[in-house]
Amino acid sequence: MNKYIAFDIGGTKVKHAVLLEDGTFIEKGAYPTRKYNLDQFLTDIMLTVQAYQNRFDIAGVAISMPGFVNIKTGYTEDAGAITILNGKNLKTLLEARLPYVIEMENDGNCVALAEKFNGNAVNCQDFICITIGTGVGGGIFLNNKIFHGHQFKAGEIGYMLTPGSQPGSETWSDNGSTSSLINSYKKQKGLGENEVIEGTDIFREAEINAETNRLVEEWMERISFGIFNIAGTLNPEKILIGGGVSARAEFAQRIKKHLEQQKEWQFIKVPIETCKHKNDAGMLGALKHFLTQRDMVK
Repeated sequence: MNKYIAFDIGGTKVKHAVLLEDGTFIEKGAYPTRKYNLDQFLTDIMLTVQAYQNRFDIAGVAISMPGFVNIKTGYTEDAGAITILNGKNLKTLLEARLPYVIEMENDGNCVALAEKFNGNAVNCQDFICITIGTGVGGGIFLNNKIFHGHQFKAGEIGYMLTPGSQPGSETWSDNGSTSSLINSYKKQKGLGENEVIEGTDIFREAEINAETNRLVEEWMERISFGIFNIAGTLNPEKILIGGGVSARAEFAQRIKKHLEQQKEWQFIKVPIETCKHKNDAGMLGALKHFLTQRDMVK
């Protein structure tokens, strides 16, 4: 069975792995994202590939990354936190340096592809994946394939305008991301911007502190607004939620509680679930995208 290298490029770290074409992970690791120097960024990828190719027979390289990724050409108009890739073509940059075919896809789309591959959407033809983390991202799977939009910008649901907690926080990423919850918590507690707080820390405190729990519930209500809009616009079979804090057992149920408070929800209601794949979703989805693209070329 062929082996592939997959990368999931994030603003903080780059995850990488060798996988079989059935999605089985053979080996994986990660390193800090050196996102301010293009040469260093490319060197890190090439050294990782070289380390793997010395031990495995590699058939190709698959990449998940943020931004508006043209899956046909590899050109990225805007790469989110990886600004050194804005207006660049990572596919051609790497193919000029490595002896492999490179295929790339947006990270939110890769999460959806992973869930379709062998996750919680295997039997779905129409579903939406929402990722809640530093921002809010998503992947739209319609008519049994990823919907990319005219300019490969579909699924950028974090740009959606939703009711915010304060003026200047009108987008869903501004007021529905884990970052926004952390910022609200720091403001409530009078903590400095550089204080290190994780979303899981806030949830643990919310279990014993009514004021913190109210902050969490207000944040979840803001998440529910965006989900409501997506359900009413696209009417999918289900909506899957991914991202760090979404792994909590009660997360989806608490979101559904807020949705049920909207009287119109009864008319557009769809199942709300969490994603099966957590930290490996980007790499697994990148592999699925690679295999799909190669099938199209044959």
